[in-house]
Amino acid sequence: MNDKIPRQYLAATYRQYPIMPIEGKGCRLIDRQGKSYLDLTSGIGVNVFGYGNNDWQQAMIKQIYRLTHCSNLFLNEQAIECARLLCEKTGCERVFFANSGAESNEGAIKAARKYSHDRYGENRSEILTLTNSFHGRTITTLSANGQSVFHQHYMPFTEGFQHVYTNDINDFKHKLSSRTCAVMLELIQGEGGVNELTPAFVNEIQAICKERDILLIIDEVQTGIGRCGSLFLYEQYHLTPDIVTCAKGLGGGLPIGAVLFFHKTKDVFQQGDHGSTFGGNMLSCTSAIYVLTHLNEKLYRDIRENGIYFKQELLKCPHVEAVSGRGYMLGIRFDRPFAQHIAHRCMENNLLVTTAKNHIRLLPPLVLTRAEIDEAVTILKGILNTEP
Repeated sequence: MNDKIPRQYLAATYRQYPIMPIEGKGCRLIDRQGKSYLDLTSGIGVNVFGYGNNDWQQAMIKQIYRLTHCSNLFLNEQAIECARLLCEKTGCERVFFANSGAESNEGAIKAARKYSHDRYGENRSEILTLTNSFHGRTITTLSANGQSVFHQHYMPFTEGFQHVYTNDINDFKHKLSSRTCAVMLELIQGEGGVNELTPAFVNEIQAICKERDILLIIDEVQTGIGRCGSLFLYEQYHLTPDIVTCAKGLGGGLPIGAVLFFHKTKDVFQQGDHGSTFGGNMLSCTSAIYVLTHLNEKLYRDIRENGIYFKQELLKCPHVEAVSGRGYMLGIRFDRPFAQHIAHRCMENNLLVTTAKNHIRLLPPLVLTRAEIDEAVTILKGILNTEP
């Protein structure tokens, strides 16, 4: 980034690469100097149809000229239509709109505790999450996160969370108690290193939850909206969750989050129980409607098949030990701890990636082509070939 840019006015909360994108087309971003990058980050899983999509732009312009926001005290046709699409595509029965993944997870936590309180009274409010999980940066979702790095500086944290070792059903059973009201899972842990949960682990958790009337919450903030080759990843695990949260790709570039309530939880929230000033605003919901109506089975199939191909090609690269994830949510593990170094070298070679712990994390736009996959692999392989 040009040193004349006055960065001192921004809170120093992000470690930012020294580039400033100003426009884009498809899977490419262009910076202030006119340099073009193949982008495999999509705004950390947000810009699902890439950049410069004319049809999406026209839909946003049309809505901007009508209304962008109005109070939730009034009916909102865009929010109603977006909720209808989510219900019809998933089988959920109610939707609450927020503005981000963290807010969606906060809503799910509140709903789970209210569900349990309504039926069982006090002292049944504990929620089990997993080690290496990430559910947000609000004070309560920090507590839910199963990573010690987030449990600093902001004491006292919200109580009522237990962290279970990932894919360890015995530890899950050990930490389950009469106080447990819900279990919250990411089926692939994004920020935790792109770690996949095993179907056996998840299915046994679901069976126990059903037996004990413990709510199963699936956090699809990063895995959802086509990212892994289906609208939501829980479909591939053949789960029947009670609550699903989503955000990121749902807005296709605009901020929106959603809490999906299935039959058991559909009436938990009543008037005054929860709210959000900007939640369900007309512009973000118009964008989400565009996304939901343009996702289709052919695209899901392409994502699944291209994801397999991408994995196979990445495994041929030097220093790559393993590739985890599904579809267009992949994590590359190396034979040494140099993911940050490789991410910087990729940027120098016109390829944008992000990291998660000591993995390269790939979250490209869902329109990434096979030719662009080959281009990305060629760049990465060239970089890794020069590493000792």
